[in-house]
Amino acid sequence: MTNIGPSRKIICFGEFEADLQAGCLFKHGEKIRLRHQLSTVLAMLLERAGEVVPREDIQKRLWPGDIFVDFEINLNTLIARLREVLGDSAESPRYIETLPKRGYRFLAPASEIAASESLPGRRIRLVVLPLSNAGWDPAEEFFGDEMTEEIITALCQAAPDHLAVIARTTALQYRHSDKDVAAVGRELEVEYVVEGGLRRSDGHVAITVQLIRAADQAHVFAKKYEGARRDLCGLTPRIAEDIATHIPSLSGLPRAKPAGKKPSEDEAAYELFLQGRNSMRKMRPPDFAKAKQCLEEAIARDPQFALAYDTLGEMYWWTAFYGFLPPRQACFVGLGNILRAIEIDPSLGETHAMLGQFRQKIDYNWPEVRKEMILALDLAPSSPLVRMRYAVSDLLPHGQLEEAVTQVETGLEFDPLSWMLMAWCSTFLWLGRDHDRAVQTARRCEALDPEGYMPQFILANAYRDSGKFEEGIVYQRRAVERSGGAPQMLGWLGLCLARGGQAAEARGLLQRLEAISAKAYVPPTSFAWIHAGLGEFDEVLKWIERAIEDRDSFVIPIKTYPCLDPLRSDPRFLALVRKMNLEP
Repeated sequence: MTNIGPSRKIICFGEFEADLQAGCLFKHGEKIRLRHQLSTVLAMLLERAGEVVPREDIQKRLWPGDIFVDFEINLNTLIARLREVLGDSAESPRYIETLPKRGYRFLAPASEIAASESLPGRRIRLVVLPLSNAGWDPAEEFFGDEMTEEIITALCQAAPDHLAVIARTTALQYRHSDKDVAAVGRELEVEYVVEGGLRRSDGHVAITVQLIRAADQAHVFAKKYEGARRDLCGLTPRIAEDIATHIPSLSGLPRAKPAGKKPSEDEAAYELFLQGRNSMRKMRPPDFAKAKQCLEEAIARDPQFALAYDTLGEMYWWTAFYGFLPPRQACFVGLGNILRAIEIDPSLGETHAMLGQFRQKIDYNWPEVRKEMILALDLAPSSPLVRMRYAVSDLLPHGQLEEAVTQVETGLEFDPLSWMLMAWCSTFLWLGRDHDRAVQTARRCEALDPEGYMPQFILANAYRDSGKFEEGIVYQRRAVERSGGAPQMLGWLGLCLARGGQAAEARGLLQRLEAISAKAYVPPTSFAWIHAGLGEFDEVLKWIERAIEDRDSFVIPIKTYPCLDPLRSDPRFLALVRKMNLEP
């Protein structure tokens, strides 16, 4: 096929459809946003499918004569990245063939259809905006947010093959927003918006919802749902089914049956669960304590409450990750709750992904990690959380950073305003030595989480490892301040200071961490990073070994940390990598 040209066409090949003007790729209806350069390379190959596209032609299109880059490295990286997106292989190509010293050829048959045609598998995109607080204590605003999530979850289950629902994290960014539906539709690239409100009194609850077409802000459907508070669990599946029924393109299509079992039959247990989940997500020690209390009370009232066990298990995972509790201790308790949740309900995809995370942390059991992640992706393929957990717990430890970026970017299609997904994406880019992209992505993360410390931490890493030590120190000091002086952040500050020539202050931080460790848990990697900055690699090895024994979360990317590069060929370091059951 030749001369496809730049007109607004959909180009189909294999299991993919490409809208090159929009810079989007669809696989079985799942949208994959392509960065400009990847979209340009794919367009050039498709425009001349079956023909050789010379490397020089690609160079002229991507990097005009007045732009200087290392062309060979950058083009090789782009082709490798495009192959990853397509699931292709350089050794046995289905789509992109390399002709050494000449260029590339697109191998698969490609055909055009008009963009207006309905593509099989293409899913309608929808967002549920936060339910407004209609007449109760503002301190209970969380309840509206939690019910918004319940409707999102029910919609995801109502028509999973035909409806793509924007995730909670992004939806909640529009709480109290004055943007109209059309603006929300453009920003999130959704066809429909659901908005409404919730009011509850002593024994009564009322939820109003409106389904609005984003393009012209036409109201497609509106209804008020009322019932006793004990019936709250049953309202959200009804709401989801009614919404799906009134989307014209879904009318008459087969849909999944609503879940037959409520999360809990106990009204008080359900509300305790919602309160505990909301507290857990604030990621602070006092809120973790409140979450633990609420969730344990919910489980005491309803021992078959799978989602309460799931959330309690996740809470313990985060306490281990942040070092609020010794990781080994927190993980064993968390694992028990996750196993109980799966015993009650084996269909919970995100819970299987959490089980994979615990298998990683507790015993470095990578086959079990992969097994749980595959199952999770099968059960919940559209879940951004599953994509993130897969990237962090399966791909990152093995150094598969490009694929990790791909997974997180896929998650961002459904949760584009998630600061956590953005933070992990920028982390993978930093570890992959792509400092410019890491900084750009961390800036986007900072805009979403302006008071958080993770964006500052990632900016510090990217600047430090690109040789900009002063900038790295500035950002890492901010990370320390915003984290409340967390030992993890103090260790990274010591690395920045030592690399920037301020060894005396770095050694002072070692003493400070020793003093903290007499009263509270300090991750061993915090000591390791400072010794790495000081060039004291015998000490680094000692602390890394302790981190492996402690299940310190920050030891997981051992294969990719730039500060450990001087140790890569040291037999003692290789032995530590093998101790984590990783290939050196």
